Amino acid sequence: MSAQDHDVPPGPDDGARTPREGVDDEVLEFAQMLFQLARDGETERLLAYIDAGVTPDLTNERGDAFLMLAAYNGHPETVRALLGRGAEVDRANDRGQTPLAGAVFKGYGEIVRALYEAGADPYAGTPSAVDAARMFEKDAFLELFGV
Repeated sequence: MSAQDHDVPPGPDDGARTPREGVDDEVLEFAQMLFQLARDGETERLLAYIDAGVTPDLTNERGDAFLMLAAYNGHPETVRALLGRGAEVDRANDRGQTPLAGAVFKGYGEIVRALYEAGADPYAGTPSAVDAARMFEKDAFLELFGV
């Protein structure tokens, strides 16, 4: 069963890029590299840049922050590290998706638990994590959320 069968919006950034008007090419290339580190779960490298001053809530052209990309791509260590650096746990992308809902959709239990324990709201976003758990019959997540 696919996301399209249940009217779930497509997942976070797949890596495709659209140049931003007025942004220096080198800056754009640097930002793309950072987003790829989050997608790939390159925790230590990504944290080095965050510790040097890059905001943990930097977003790409689709509104996906590092936390969303790490959660959706199945990197629990990166998720926990970003949360530890102050990443906003419920930051939704431009489609209204939250990292928790993305992790529920993908079935990443360790990430779901890490986000929920960090205070993620299972009712935030569209669809919410609760909605996704119901749609895809992920009863263990509903139980975790007390639903």
